[in-house]
Amino acid sequence: SFPNRHNIRIIYLFIYNLLQFCGHSWIFSNMTARFFSFGEVALADTFYSIGVVMSFCQLLSILELCHILDGIENSWLLPRFLQVLERNVLLFVVIASQEEVQSKYIVCVLFYLWSMLDLLKYPYDLLSLISTPFYTIAWIRHTLCIPLYPLAILAEVVTIYQSLPYFETLGTFSFELAFPVPLFIHFTYVLQFYMPVLAIGKLHILQ
Repeated sequence: SFPNRHNIRIIYLFIYNLLQFCGHSWIFSNMTARFFSFGEVALADTFYSIGVVMSFCQLLSILELCHILDGIENSWLLPRFLQVLERNVLLFVVIASQEEVQSKYIVCVLFYLWSMLDLLKYPYDLLSLISTPFYTIAWIRHTLCIPLYPLAILAEVVTIYQSLPYFETLGTFSFELAFPVPLFIHFTYVLQFYMPVLAIGKLHILQ
């Protein structure tokens, strides 16, 4: 029964990585085609045309934490947890909640960087399941991640920064604590604190 269970896990991981690869391939190719077809208009329309598929891929990535906890994937939990958490927070809390932010050019840049990083990750993981990845593929993945990863962190910080005025004006996610003392929590302050923590934490893990 053990070989059968092992084979089922391999097939499951293969399907998962293939699904993520297809999703991010669609995102990258669709964004590229729209840019060459519509120019700057496509940049402002990125979230409306790509957001559903990107949301699906990022929600699906939560399963990767279960893979590590269950032992079917050999990887460090903390780096993967931080990546999944910050992407989902940024996508669903910062971008999806503010319509004005969704049309910012930085969202297009962010989605491009996320899709490029995942287009390097998931094919490599697919090959690792069925054979030893080619040296060239492994070299390309680790080499291109060196500039792309810090650029993605920068794009995430810029996205949060550009969202601050809208959270301040609309008061989205701000709330008041009545106990132990009356205290109003501005969500903009939470985001301002989150920006340097995000950058320092992700760069520390990269080292």
